[in-house]
Amino acid sequence: MRIKDDDLELIDIDSESEREKERRRAERKKKKKQKAVLKEILGNSLFLLAVFLITLCLVKFVGQRTVVVGSSMESTLQDGDNLIVDKISYRFNDPKRFDIIVFPFSYESGTYYIKRIIGLPGETVRIDADGNIFINNELLEEHYGREVMTDPGIAEDGIVLGENQYFVLGDNRNHSSDSRTSAVGLIQKERIIGRAWIRIYPFNKFGNVNK
Repeated sequence: MRIKDDDLELIDIDSESEREKERRRAERKKKKKQKAVLKEILGNSLFLLAVFLITLCLVKFVGQRTVVVGSSMESTLQDGDNLIVDKISYRFNDPKRFDIIVFPFSYESGTYYIKRIIGLPGETVRIDADGNIFINNELLEEHYGREVMTDPGIAEDGIVLGENQYFVLGDNRNHSSDSRTSAVGLIQKERIIGRAWIRIYPFNKFGNVNK
């Protein structure tokens, strides 16, 4: 007896066709998943790049964190205080008397000082033997000094500030290297990194330091 196997052949062909369809569907699904993963990786990479660039711009042009080292600004600032330094204000406005500023030390690379502005451009600053500060021969009323100065330094005979020059002092007057010493001297405006703005640590002292 002879049996026609056309139906069997049709079944085999149909089965192979279904397997091919399944394989193609699996490949399409796999490619779609790969594209989704690549898209997510690309999106995250672009996000991280944007965050990095924004952070870089903020640090370079707007503000940056700095840590106080030493006691020269006590009792206003303490050793270990973490501050945000405002680097943009002085691009539009001149520094003001009593601002706390950050500037590089001329004789040691990578070292920065933080002091308070006392004298402004064009003024004459003099400190007498009793620790009193005179601006253009008028007594300066201020309460930032932790104690009475015992050493007027080079300001004893009076210092005339030139254009864009500032006279600075540490608040801990008897334990501060500042404009009274020739090593620090007068500070040119272009050397000022920025203005100490906000103390972010310790948390219980959070707030504006220029008060």
